[in-house]
Amino acid sequence: MKYVTMSCALSAIVAAFLLSVRGLHATDAPEVEADTDQADKLAKQLANPISSLISVPFQANEDFGYGPSHNGYKFTLNIQPVIPISISKDWNLILRTIFPIVSQHDLFYVENLPENSPLQPQNRSQDGLSDTTQSFFFSPKKPGPFGLIWGIGPALLYPTGTHPFLGTGTFSIGPTVVVLKQMGGLTAGALMNQLWSVAIEEHRSSFSQMFLQPFVAYTIKTHTTFTLSTESTANWNNTPGDAKWTVPLIFQISQILKIGKQPISLQVGGKYYADSPRDSLTRAH
Repeated sequence: MKYVTMSCALSAIVAAFLLSVRGLHATDAPEVEADTDQADKLAKQLANPISSLISVPFQANEDFGYGPSHNGYKFTLNIQPVIPISISKDWNLILRTIFPIVSQHDLFYVENLPENSPLQPQNRSQDGLSDTTQSFFFSPKKPGPFGLIWGIGPALLYPTGTHPFLGTGTFSIGPTVVVLKQMGGLTAGALMNQLWSVAIEEHRSSFSQMFLQPFVAYTIKTHTTFTLSTESTANWNNTPGDAKWTVPLIFQISQILKIGKQPISLQVGGKYYADSPRDSLTRAH
């Protein structure tokens, strides 16, 4: 079964946040310049996961056809603040956090279950907070050889899930790295992390998962950006015989706009699951 997703994202860049970049000494805030030049710069910064721009994206995703019954539905609102901090003359520390708020139905339920199964009709829906992922990227302020922009550091998964079906029940940690190159309106790169559980709640299983996100984005003169990516996960703890990989192919279009003096980026897109386990997985990225 190939799952289909419709997603809509709103990336809000609040004017006060843009000004506070100078206060954090991440890099100098953009000088007062023409709206076109500012929009060009913002579009390029938004295409870079570790740019020195404070932003607070809100990303809403709707997934259909999940779970063993292929009738599952999942709505996820990701709140994803990005905060750059200057730690020296040559280095930034970029904090990327993802707070997922989830509402899901029939992701685990199948018909004709035994009476003692926990997956009865009254338990078919779950709503609440999923696990929180936080990444710390140490990144040079200037591009390296061949114009490469990169960052590396630790990633943490906090067990903030408010229901057993919304989280892993583990505190996990591992490395994360991002590498990209920007050439004119083109941005290409990849972000990955690998998480292993180091503390496990009672009656929960160990956790080992890799996240891989290659991406290509192109921005045209109207400050419209077209992005093709995948947010693939490999769950190394899946049961034997079950697929380990979840591979969604994602296409998104975003546009830089202004509401008064406040610049925002509006984004819409779609997602198609080229490969996935039989059952829905909890994913961290």
